[in-house]
Amino acid sequence: MTTAINVPLLDLKAQYAPMREEIRRVLDEVCDAQYFVMGPKVTEFEKEIAAYTGAKHAIGCASGTDAILLALMGLNIGCNKGRNDQVICPSYTFFATGGSIARLGATPVYVDIDPVTYNMCPDRVREAARKCDRLAAIMPVHLFGQCVDLAVYREIADEFGVPLIEDAAQAIGSKDPHGTMAGNAGAVGCFSFFPSKNLGGFGDGGIMTTNDSALAERLDMLRLHGSRPKYYHSMIGINSRLDALQAAVLSIKLRHLEAWHEGRAENAAFYDRAFAEAGALTSATPLSESSDLPLRTPAPATGKARHIYNQYAIRVPAELRDGLRDHLKNQNIGTEIYYPVPLHMQKCFAYLGQGAPGTLPESESAANETIAIPIYPELTDTQKQHVVDSTVSYLRTHASKVAGVGAGSA
Repeated sequence: MTTAINVPLLDLKAQYAPMREEIRRVLDEVCDAQYFVMGPKVTEFEKEIAAYTGAKHAIGCASGTDAILLALMGLNIGCNKGRNDQVICPSYTFFATGGSIARLGATPVYVDIDPVTYNMCPDRVREAARKCDRLAAIMPVHLFGQCVDLAVYREIADEFGVPLIEDAAQAIGSKDPHGTMAGNAGAVGCFSFFPSKNLGGFGDGGIMTTNDSALAERLDMLRLHGSRPKYYHSMIGINSRLDALQAAVLSIKLRHLEAWHEGRAENAAFYDRAFAEAGALTSATPLSESSDLPLRTPAPATGKARHIYNQYAIRVPAELRDGLRDHLKNQNIGTEIYYPVPLHMQKCFAYLGQGAPGTLPESESAANETIAIPIYPELTDTQKQHVVDSTVSYLRTHASKVAGVGAGSA
């Protein structure tokens, strides 16, 4: 009897096992010290992240969402002052990007993506910036672990005289085509330590990086209710502190991060080769163009760029995407849809008037055509081959049912 192959989307137990004793020891240290909020473990971890990213300062907080919120507050954006501040960001991203902007009373200005990288398109950003009358910041997202071209975005931000905020929640350790590390080019870099991230904690956690010492001090105060010294408040902040337990765990995991990045890159290369051999092309070729397999893999990084593959998102015709997901589930393969409804089409943002289908066509197409498959570093070759075989067999069987797919794709 053949044993079924199981491939979860993410296997954190496999990651934890070899570090278990080391992590348990440091957790005991924190428990023995009874210093749970901020303190030396947090300070130590902040220094380690600053060194890793190359930034001068790193300021821990309670989540990646709070990192974005605090970055906006630190730059005095929105803050319910009735100024109608506008922040340009992508629609094809996690809710925290646009939600944090709106929460402070500012207006998210959603811009379409580049279908090759799934990151916000610089040309569309410039077009949107010219139409804004109260532009306060530009916030690109390094989606799926692939960094935007930071030099280009710095140029755009400088052109319009606004700060650049990097939503790097999925991209710790990624580099742009010039080799610049994510979180080290904008006014603030915002990172998440949600457990599913390449560097994930044992719960929520986040951090902000900056090279501006005055801004770093302001962010430090804002996360502590705007106080310094304690009980003396020169500004209105929030309670968003990184726990010592999280910092201790993340500090240990940080030592393994480069190896995990390499493992994910190796797994991505495996998928790239295997799908290419089956007839797939990269995202640089639209699905509308004929190929031997109606599947597109992530386009390879260029120049000095490094993709850390927080997700490995493949693209298939919309008519096949949900069926493929069901098929993979039946084959014991985990998947996820990032993101099924772009932000400009979410009900809570109806007031922006961007929700009509076709408003941001590339974002809408990506939402209907992409699916993330397992990429975590502990995957075995057998598991990866099972993912490839299951995906290819389904697409070959069903491709002929898709209108517009070339004969070579059947």
